[in-house]
Amino acid sequence: MVKNIAIGTGRRKTAVARVFVRDGSGKIVVNGKDVKEYFVTAEQIQIVQQPLLVTSMGSKYDVLINVQGGGMNGQAAACLHGISRALVQIDPDARTSLKANGYLTRDSRMVERKKYGQKGARRRFQFSKR
Repeated sequence: MVKNIAIGTGRRKTAVARVFVRDGSGKIVVNGKDVKEYFVTAEQIQIVQQPLLVTSMGSKYDVLINVQGGGMNGQAAACLHGISRALVQIDPDARTSLKANGYLTRDSRMVERKKYGQKGARRRFQFSKR
């Protein structure tokens, strides 16, 4: 039976990550693949690992992530948010360092919708005087 297990939900843009943190050796699995297989760039991998490094819990826990929606950068940020929330459930003392780095704040910026009679959200069609 697993002793410490925590669940966190992370969101960014249209990506949603369900994160399960449990006792282990520091393995991170995203949608059934290793984190280095799933996320292509080193920057995305670093974003996902950031909460574990800040709280120095990287080798204590295994992280299982189910993420869907959005693009790769949005998914990486959603994973960061979800891991942070799960770590706070396990260790409430980690809240101060995670909060100071802004990992517990949900980034609420979304894509602005396209308006009718326009080319995009803000872009207009070219104006013709004559």
